[in-house]
Amino acid sequence: MTLKKIPIAVMDVGADAAQCLRAVVEAYTEYKIVAEQEQTKRREIEKWEKEAITSIQSQRDIIIKYLERSFDERSETFRILFGIVDQAMRDGNNEQLGTALDSITKIAQSSPFKDLADLASVRASLDAPEHEWTF
Repeated sequence: MTLKKIPIAVMDVGADAAQCLRAVVEAYTEYKIVAEQEQTKRREIEKWEKEAITSIQSQRDIIIKYLERSFDERSETFRILFGIVDQAMRDGNNEQLGTALDSITKIAQSSPFKDLADLASVRASLDAPEHEWTF
């Protein structure tokens, strides 16, 4: 078995060299355009990232303040109710004792996170321009 050599025209010296150079310049120009577009996209993504992080941190701060106040209020309410329980036990007032213990149980069963969900729905309603308010 013998191998045949197939002639392949690689390029002519004159016109094809100029065409090759033109192709290289065009490819480089296209590369620079694409690189600039991608750089712009990266800057836009970084800007969006900073805005999103700022928004998340702001919402986080609001939630933390809400929870701190909510737990402070609950703590104060529990302190008052346990004071009422102590007084009712000293006075032998079973009706007041039962009412205070019932209130303590209801507050303990409720979650401040439930109110937070309600706040989130109110916030969503405020942000929605198509929301219709009924009174």
